[in-house]
Amino acid sequence: MQSTYTYPRFTYRQSDEQREGRPRLHPVVIIGAGPIGLTAALECAARGLAVVVLDDNDTVSIGSRAVCYAKRPLEIWDRLGVARRMVDKGVSWQVGKVFFEDRPVYRFDLLPEAGHKMPAMINLQQYYLEQYMVEACAAQPLIDLRWKHKVLNLQQDEDQVTLSVETPDGFFHMRSQWVIACDGANSDIRTMLGAEFTGQFFLDRFLIADVIMKADFPAERWFWFDPPFHRGQSVLLHKQCDNVWRIDFQLGWDADPEQEKKPENVMARIRAMLGKDVEFELEWVSVYQFACRRIDNMRYQRVLFAGDAAHQVSPFGARGANTGVQDIDNLVWKLKLVIDGHAPVSFIDSYHEERVRAADDNLRQSTRSTDFITPKSAASKLLRDAVLSLAETEEFARTLVNSGRLSTPTPYRDSSLNTPDSAFFDSPMVPGTHCADAPILRGGSPGWLLEELGQGFTVLVFGDQAPTMALDIPGVALRIRTIGAPGCGADLIDVDGLAAIRYGAAPGTTYLIRPDQHVAARWPYADGVAIAGAIARCIGHCVV
Repeated sequence: MQSTYTYPRFTYRQSDEQREGRPRLHPVVIIGAGPIGLTAALECAARGLAVVVLDDNDTVSIGSRAVCYAKRPLEIWDRLGVARRMVDKGVSWQVGKVFFEDRPVYRFDLLPEAGHKMPAMINLQQYYLEQYMVEACAAQPLIDLRWKHKVLNLQQDEDQVTLSVETPDGFFHMRSQWVIACDGANSDIRTMLGAEFTGQFFLDRFLIADVIMKADFPAERWFWFDPPFHRGQSVLLHKQCDNVWRIDFQLGWDADPEQEKKPENVMARIRAMLGKDVEFELEWVSVYQFACRRIDNMRYQRVLFAGDAAHQVSPFGARGANTGVQDIDNLVWKLKLVIDGHAPVSFIDSYHEERVRAADDNLRQSTRSTDFITPKSAASKLLRDAVLSLAETEEFARTLVNSGRLSTPTPYRDSSLNTPDSAFFDSPMVPGTHCADAPILRGGSPGWLLEELGQGFTVLVFGDQAPTMALDIPGVALRIRTIGAPGCGADLIDVDGLAAIRYGAAPGTTYLIRPDQHVAARWPYADGVAIAGAIARCIGHCVV
């Protein structure tokens, strides 16, 4: 069996500004063409911003690397037009199982309810993900992808950033109003700016083996604590497409990475797990350590950090790329308003305000998972093993099992952009929460609620009575959508009433939705004045 993937090579081209020696002022330059940088490029183009992407490589990531992508990032990519290929190619799953030694002790379901367009999680090798986004970027006239462009230095003032760039044809300078740094955990841009990147570094080592084989394991996440085939450690198994399986072996603190990566040693571990009769081939092997840390500020004047350049977590729980995609979702609509002059530059500070809380939440969850998976003392291990034993029969103990809490969005409940509730709602969709999806009908055709949200500000009214209002906020295009039961005359039909249930809505309930599909405000009933005030507050204008 052989890998069916062929790595593409992207062509380096000299740009006009390099050829002519005349730097141009770009609205946005993105550094790094990984999943986060490519998402940023597509998001900028979707909002009408011309963008240049610089990457010092000329292909996609080598090896499967990140493989688990959660529902919320998939919803974001769906809005950007690239999720369908990912879902069709990837392996969708929602069930996970935890084993202690050789006994199943715990089972969870990430999406036990129906009525969502996107699956709970897909497994897809990162090289496919990047390839699909590169191809989507290439089809966008507002995106200029520049390969073999390495940023060597940058200088900034109050109005712009000047970048020194190395290419196969030599050096040249570029200028940009804003820079989004998506250049990974070892970010050169972060180093250039002297940004602090602090937190906890873990000594434990893990072996990743991507194995090509035909196996009858289900498309589920399986995690073993202290299995018979790898005593005293943990093992994680995921199915990917093309008959590739991801296996993670915990190795311990003292493991020698070079020895562990040798094929004969990797093969011996896998044979102990799968049995001698299973045929398989190694596609990719890596040994890694990880850290839980973040940058001190996600904005350094006109340089904005996202993804691993801003925060780094353990791989348990699939929080890395998934969190970075949500950084971009939060950032670019704000950047568009600022660049167009419709919001103050200080509005960009809300990016750090909201996303640093998400980063801290992910760091907290990731650290807890790591402490459970790799106990630091005999007492901690005794407690961990007792929890696992009890989980087999006692439901209360299952909530304590932590093999990596899977990535979920962090709501911006305390954001300064929110308009607080003025009435009681029987729904968790508080201001700052990402919007729930639900099946709808529009003009008799089936669709999904999130497809109606997220291009700009949207007022969602349950019932057929849209508020009367004249909005006079420059740069803000407002859409009003009504939704209700069949026959009520609303724009959207709430199939099976799931939207009303998820939003805790009665006739007249009104939600104001931000461009990133988060709730900005909600009311039992709303008038134009209340809505206009909530929008002004949400884009950084002073509202008393």
